Amino acid sequence: MSAPLISVLIDTYNHERFIEEAVQSVLAQDFPASDREVLVVDDGSTDRTPEILRKFEPQVRILRKSNGGQASAFNHGIPECRGEIVAFLDGDDWWAPNKLKRVTETMLAEPETGIVGHGITNVYQNASNMVETLREGFHFRANTMPGALLLRTRGAFLGTSRMTIRKALLKSIGPVPDSIRIEADEYLFTLAAVLAGVHILPEALTFYRLHGANLFQVSDSDPAKLLGKQKSLAALAGALTQKLEGYGIPKDVRRALVAFSQASADQLRLELQGGWPWETLRTEWTLYRVTHPDASTAHRTFRAASLAGTLVLPPRSYYSARRSVTGSGFFRRIRRRFLPAPEMNHIQKDASH
Repeated sequence: MSAPLISVLIDTYNHERFIEEAVQSVLAQDFPASDREVLVVDDGSTDRTPEILRKFEPQVRILRKSNGGQASAFNHGIPECRGEIVAFLDGDDWWAPNKLKRVTETMLAEPETGIVGHGITNVYQNASNMVETLREGFHFRANTMPGALLLRTRGAFLGTSRMTIRKALLKSIGPVPDSIRIEADEYLFTLAAVLAGVHILPEALTFYRLHGANLFQVSDSDPAKLLGKQKSLAALAGALTQKLEGYGIPKDVRRALVAFSQASADQLRLELQGGWPWETLRTEWTLYRVTHPDASTAHRTFRAASLAGTLVLPPRSYYSARRSVTGSGFFRRIRRRFLPAPEMNHIQKDASH
């Protein structure tokens, strides 16, 4: 039996409500079945996910393992992929019918491109949608400062259910550290973008489901999950820094590439465990600069003034007070009317209900 052109790798954990739609969206692709294989890594599900998956055999190859997180799921599944190209999908998302056709066409036409991403349709629990696509900056490589700055504002278009990576590139990157239980996709797409060209397609080909069980979108009221997220983000930043240094990437570029992950880990650490007030100021300003690179002078001034409390309050007290203020409906209404959060100019957003 000849090797398929593309392998679809689905990672899942307790997705009984969603996994059937995810798998069906792959099997229904406008793409020859003979040119693709479908593998599902079940990361130790304890719900009905295994039972639901069995009905897709033998069209789908099921790889079951004990629970270990996203990195261990990737490490279990990637070596089993026989295709020249690997397209990733989370078990709670699904694809548009032309997804595989578009990403494969792009890979075949561009030998220098190692990773392909694209726009997304965010699907909310109230059934409303928000389509996000890229306006410009579709091609880049993240081994220089300009490329690193592009990557950190375009990472949302390269996450798990959006990223397609050449198998040879995945082999050169090697296994993902198992300590990165969530956000293992960021480890892969960051290193892939450093080692090869990136192409982000200007169309939404993935439906990204936002729901209460998202492993990354954990609740502020669950300290145990927040601590797990903090440990994963800290492991991600540390592992990326070490790997990038080994690749000979300049120090300033390395810092730009890991700034958001490191600051996000620091923010959770300060909120959960405390620290020094100056750490809060540094962390919050770093996150603001990364997430709002196009902010106006007025908004930057407002943000700087709003961070004055970080210098007089211990970190845990500051974050507790901030949750109380930002949770107020009155505050949110005033904020939206007089000083809304700056938009990222490179992203086109279209809402539907």
